[in-house]
Amino acid sequence: MMLRYERKYFVPNDRLDELRARLMPFVNPDVHTKVGESGLSQYTVRSIYYDTPFMEYYYEKKEGLEFRNKFRIRGYDNQKEDSIVFLEIKRKLSNRIGKHRATLKFSDLKSLLTTGNTRDYINGPKLPKALKDADKFLFYYYSKSLKPVNLVVYDREAFHGKFDDEVRITFDKNVRTSIYPTIDELYSEERLKLITPGFFVLEIKYYNIMPTWARSIVEEFSLQLEAISKYSSGLDIHHTTYGRMRFSPISLSRNPFYRL
Repeated sequence: MMLRYERKYFVPNDRLDELRARLMPFVNPDVHTKVGESGLSQYTVRSIYYDTPFMEYYYEKKEGLEFRNKFRIRGYDNQKEDSIVFLEIKRKLSNRIGKHRATLKFSDLKSLLTTGNTRDYINGPKLPKALKDADKFLFYYYSKSLKPVNLVVYDREAFHGKFDDEVRITFDKNVRTSIYPTIDELYSEERLKLITPGFFVLEIKYYNIMPTWARSIVEEFSLQLEAISKYSSGLDIHHTTYGRMRFSPISLSRNPFYRL
């Protein structure tokens, strides 16, 4: 698992065009996406985040632990007959990020989570590693009684550095969320609520040193480094009262938090 730095900034929506224009001399559109009618290299990211019955991963973020995990199922764009999803464990190790990831068909997802049979359902390149990553995800899924807590959806513009294609720049726009989703709601647009109206999230990802041009643009736009978590922010906007919270381990979804 390769570790990289991930820097996040809130940027007002009315500066989007200006920031994009400033970045374009240094980046190319993501090679894995197509430029749409709008002229933008953009796609929709959909993630269902999982947590323990006592919200262990939510509170690890709130308490600022340097070593923590996030568990999610991720898909893209709109549902199709052959839609692919990913089991992901995102690991934060101090100020670096790593990811375990395994690929399968969305239509096989429920069967995989029910049976745990990764050999029948996991596919894609680098299969030996993907099988290990899927087994790791399922180990936590069963041992920690993980349940779906938050669906986070956003529209992403993605770019790679022209001079170093391992540098990745993304604009995450219209970040929206719903809580207690079912797996069937991964591609749904219902019940979604904006997390940060008026802002988008700029992410700069790199492995060694942030490029000079990226640092210069951050300073030029007076951007402040933020510890942004779409997962925890999505829960916060639905639960504004204070106190520790958990959801019922009895139900798979849509149970309210209970005050402890």
